[in-house]
Parts: sequence; structure tokens; C-alpha cells
Amino acid sequence: MLDIELIRSDPEAVRAALLTRIDSVDLSPILKADESRRAKASEVEQARSELKKRSREVGELRRSGEDATEQQEAAAQLGDRIAVLQADLRETENRLRLLLMELPNLPDPEVKAGGKEANEVVRVWGEAPDLGSSPRDHVELCTDLGLVDFQRGVKLGGSGHWLYRGHGAALEWALLDFFAREHYRAGYEFMLPPHLLTEESGFAAGQFPKFHDDVFHLAGDEGERTSFLLPTAETAILNTYRDEIIPVAELPKKLFAYTPCYRKESGGYRTEERGTIRGHQFNKVEMFQFVAPEDAEAAFTELLGRSQSLVEQLGLHYRTSKLASRDVSATMAKTYDVEVWLPSLGTYKEVSSVSWAGDYQARRAAIRYRAEGDKKTRFVHTLNASGLATSRLLPAILEQNQQPDGSVRVPEPLRPWVGTDVLSPVR
Repeated sequence: MLDIELIRSDPEAVRAALLTRIDSVDLSPILKADESRRAKASEVEQARSELKKRSREVGELRRSGEDATEQQEAAAQLGDRIAVLQADLRETENRLRLLLMELPNLPDPEVKAGGKEANEVVRVWGEAPDLGSSPRDHVELCTDLGLVDFQRGVKLGGSGHWLYRGHGAALEWALLDFFAREHYRAGYEFMLPPHLLTEESGFAAGQFPKFHDDVFHLAGDEGERTSFLLPTAETAILNTYRDEIIPVAELPKKLFAYTPCYRKESGGYRTEERGTIRGHQFNKVEMFQFVAPEDAEAAFTELLGRSQSLVEQLGLHYRTSKLASRDVSATMAKTYDVEVWLPSLGTYKEVSSVSWAGDYQARRAAIRYRAEGDKKTRFVHTLNASGLATSRLLPAILEQNQQPDGSVRVPEPLRPWVGTDVLSPVR
């Protein structure tokens, strides 16, 4: 959520920045709601001051033995009026908050304006393997090697689901185990959060209201709060500290979590969406940091380096792209994507998004810290990075490591868990 003081002080600058990522911006409803809120807050304060004055008068009359009935009645009426004014103020504050929640984050000054066409490749690692003119795709490899049962996955969960089995399940779990061990060894706190989250969590993280219909919601019994299946562990980790003040001595707070991710989006019949490229459920390890604003840049560099290192240790050719303003998620100020090469498609696919939200998420979630010697609290900055997502990583591993005889070399870090150096066809 954007700072209302920033919008109030320089609405044209805010509008110009937002127009680099959305087509139209009208800040007038927000400014009017803010003006109304401030006027009503002032009215409440004046009424409270008057009530204190009346209460003192009642006390003085009682101490002197005089009749205070008239003053008491006036004070009671004023108290009733304050209750009405406060209710009206809360309604105005809620309306302002909802309006602010509709706005995306301001892009970082270094982010280029534009869509995907303006994304900039900032790093390329390794070389694309020479697999001839017709490399086999991961769907064919998964089937021949007995790694993924696509038909039975659809039978179990419907379109957009698959079933890892045998060496495929071992390879998937070896990836997750490798990532978790790397982050744990680096001092990140390991979390296994609930997969069902409350609606408040979606609003605090910035996924709601814009992407409310993109997740799976579960309706509770009458009178119970509704919940949803998390689309990413980022949502859960952020909300762990919702409405809290983090001691400054605990910053930076570095965490990671493993969860499946549940999303309504699913693959289609297009070649680029086949197999495990896109589905309703996939596995991901997510890194997250809560930091003081002055430490955000270093945290971003660290998270990006960790994501890149994981891909490099797997020996995969990849590139890193700095996203343009319209390709950055609405809640983020800056994002770099780590993208692996898929030979069968002749293109790169994202396996990690490394993002910095500034104080946008912290404002929505009311997550603050108090600097040493400072009475006033400040909002933390939040950053997250996939570390990593597997549903596109597994295809890259299979396709980049395929051999002429139909076998696939297993990346060295995964061999102890998988139990073999080479995966051979089962049919």
C-alpha cells in the first residue's frame, strides 16, 4: 500500500510513476477520502477535548457539593455524539484503505517503462547444450523414463495436474531437499506454514483484491471466516509478522519455506504450456527477508545471488532478466527473473523471481520496527525470491542433460538422494 502522505504531497509524481505500469490513474477519489478522513479526525479530537472539559466541570461541581445533573447530561450527549463521529471516521478510514489497496506499488527508479519487450537481460551463465536440430521435450522424456504419469495425474486431480512417481518423485524431492539444505546452512530459518490461509493474509500480501479470483477459496460453515489455498509461501511468511513490531535486533530476519503452490492458472494445449510447465499445483521453496530500508539493496543482491547459485550448482544454462515496469508484479517495486533454457522450446522459462516490495507490503500488513533510541516505529522493507520452483526446473534438467541413447544425466547435487548418476528409459 502506498504512503498517503506521499500521494497528498506530490500526486502528480505518483500518478506519473503509476502510469508506467497501468493505463489510467485517477487519484482524486483517494485525495477526497483523505481530506474527509482528516476533517472527521479533527472533529473527533475537538469533541473529545470538549468532553474532557465537561468532565472536569462535573468533577468540580461534585467536589463543591453543587448539582451537576445538567452538566452530566450534556457530557453524556457529547459522548453519544463522539461514538457516532468515531463510527463515521472508521467508515471513512476503511474506504480510504480500500482505495489505496487498489493501487499497485511504485516502480523503482531503475526499472524501465514498458512490458515484456522492454525486459533487459543482465546476466547469462553457461552455454546451451548442442542437442541437434530436434531435442526431445520433457513430456516425452518423462514418459519414456517413467518419471511422471500425466494420464493418471489428470485422472486424480483433473486437467492441470500430474503425478510424480519412481525416480521422478525422487528427483523432485531431491531438488527440494537440496534447496532446503542450502538455505538452512546459510542461516535462514526454516518454516512449514499452513497451506490454508485467511482472507486477511491475501489482502496483506497484496494478492487481493486484484487476484482474488486466481486462487482456490474454501467457504467455511455459516459464520466462519473463508480461507484460500496459498498461491506461494511468500503469502504465509509475510503474514507471520502481520500487525507486529519486530525488534530491530532481529533484523534482517531471513526465512524460507517449502510448500506446494495452488493456482487456478493451468497449462493449455500450447507447446509452451505442456507437461509440468504450468499447472494448478507445483512445489516451490521460497526465501524471504524482513529488513530495515537501508539494508534492502544488499538483501536483494543476496537473494538474487542465492537463486543463481542454485541453478549454477545444477549445471544448467540460464539467464537473468531485469523486468520492465508492466512485467513486474503489482506489489513489487523491482524484480529480476532467473530463467532456465528449455531446448525443445528454444526459449527461457522463469524458475525464480527475485523481488523487492519496499514498504508496500509492510504498510498493508502493518509490520514495523523501532530503531534504537527512536520512539517512532517505521515500516520494514520486504523481499522475496523463489529458491527455487521445480515445475519448470525439472524439464530443464531433463532436456539439457538428455543423451543420444535416451538416458538423462542426473545433476551431481541430486545423485545421493536419487541413488543413480543416470536415468535410463523404462520402455
